[in-house]
Amino acid sequence: MIPYFYHVVALGSKKKTPLFPLECVFSTGPHCHLCCHFLYFIRNLNPETELKRYFGARAVLGDQRPRQRNRQFHRSTWMTSPKDSWPRFSRPGISMTLLQSKDGIHYFTFEHSRDYQQIQFKFLDAVESMDPNNIVALLQLNPYHIDSLLQFSDVCRMQEDQEMARDFIGRALYSFECAVHPLFSLTSGTSRLDYLRPENRAFYLALYKHMMFLEKRGCPRTALEYCKLILSLDPDSDPLCMLLIIDFLMLRSREYESLLQLYQDWEEHRNLFQLPNFAFSTALCYFHLSQQEDMDPEESHKQRCKADQMLQNALIMFPGVLMPLLDLCSVQPDATVTSHAFFGPKSQIMQPPALTELTALYVGRTYNLWREAPVMLWLEESVKEVLRRVDAKDPIVDDCQDKRQQRYRSAPRNIHRHVLLSEIKEATSSLPLEVTTQPMMSFDPLPPLDSVISYTRPERQHTGASTESTLALFFRSLMPNFNLQEDDGEVARAGQELNQEVNRLLVAMRDMLANIRFQEPPREDHPYRDEEEWD
Repeated sequence: MIPYFYHVVALGSKKKTPLFPLECVFSTGPHCHLCCHFLYFIRNLNPETELKRYFGARAVLGDQRPRQRNRQFHRSTWMTSPKDSWPRFSRPGISMTLLQSKDGIHYFTFEHSRDYQQIQFKFLDAVESMDPNNIVALLQLNPYHIDSLLQFSDVCRMQEDQEMARDFIGRALYSFECAVHPLFSLTSGTSRLDYLRPENRAFYLALYKHMMFLEKRGCPRTALEYCKLILSLDPDSDPLCMLLIIDFLMLRSREYESLLQLYQDWEEHRNLFQLPNFAFSTALCYFHLSQQEDMDPEESHKQRCKADQMLQNALIMFPGVLMPLLDLCSVQPDATVTSHAFFGPKSQIMQPPALTELTALYVGRTYNLWREAPVMLWLEESVKEVLRRVDAKDPIVDDCQDKRQQRYRSAPRNIHRHVLLSEIKEATSSLPLEVTTQPMMSFDPLPPLDSVISYTRPERQHTGASTESTLALFFRSLMPNFNLQEDDGEVARAGQELNQEVNRLLVAMRDMLANIRFQEPPREDHPYRDEEEWD
């Protein structure tokens, strides 16, 4: 076990140097695999399994017959089901290689063929051209190019075309799953992918976006399984900071015991209480357990006392959570609370930047879980008790204040990456300038600074350095004739023209997909070949 003030320099070595604790929350020792938390049934990756539990098989499937094998897709998959409307699948040039196996853990990486590398270069050229029509043309010729699918999924989602956005992500996942190594397991928690390799990052992002679509669709349990899958790919580094969302999905799925077990197992070496989401969510877990009708009264009282203690400690450690939470819940706090310095504006102004980012993320994501009347009454009682302890000069108050100032001065890069992917406005507005002022690519947000590059892009001729701002480049990417310096009125018209251009782009994409027709191949001598066959 590695305390929060140790920094893992290399496998098996330690350096006794004070380390910013948030980095240690997302960095474990070399032997802390904890694979037991990632074990689950593969059928739980199918949202229909969850929907059948809620509504019954008849309501979900209706009178449709069992799905016949679509002959244009050469294998069945677990993460997504290919649709008849999809272009015919041919391997796009992605494969997976086993790098090494050690202590029961298998380390894999995706690889790009030479042809796929050329497509990737063309995609990067299309992005730099600032003309989305070039990406449309590339996707038409290469309908399973991963980064193009991720890029256009975001475009569709911004235009509120959720169905097409999900469709693009589904195609990306299907392409990945057809390329995985036979030893790669989605469910055992023993397969690893290094996020430092660019070829692997698209798989992480496709899984994350698919997970968020499932949560918004009303399948939090299925989304939780994908969250565990992403975390299992690199639990030591947690490049997408899934520990910042797993508690929310467990609460939404009412997996209270599982969340508490995770907290108990990981708290000692991850210091999870330093994260506001775990500090508040574990307290909320104990509260919900205490409210269960079939629980023994004595046990219920014990759980409630535990909930009270943990919520009070969370409020003392993170007082800046309360007022934004009540604001989003549309609750007017009592005058004794608003007038008290502990929960007043000073509690938010004096927060270190990294803590402001974390609290805004938690509040923006989970405020609906606190809106229930019993929960709000419990929160009110805890706030009053906290104020009593503050006025009584409880030594824990000053101790927590010192910890806040020492531990949250800046956030690791993977926390910034998670905030960008979350698109929670309360959190993204708190990102530091060094993040918001650098170019952002939705297909690879905030890539690691120490990326492992397996192939490089050929150098291109540049006519000169661009002095345009990020805003100007963004508008010109969709409107080539846009010039920010010509006229101030151009900025006012930019929003309308941008929306019209993207709408025209989406219409063109829909027409392209609707008009794609493929000739059926000749029948095989063995039409009922095993669906699980790889080739």
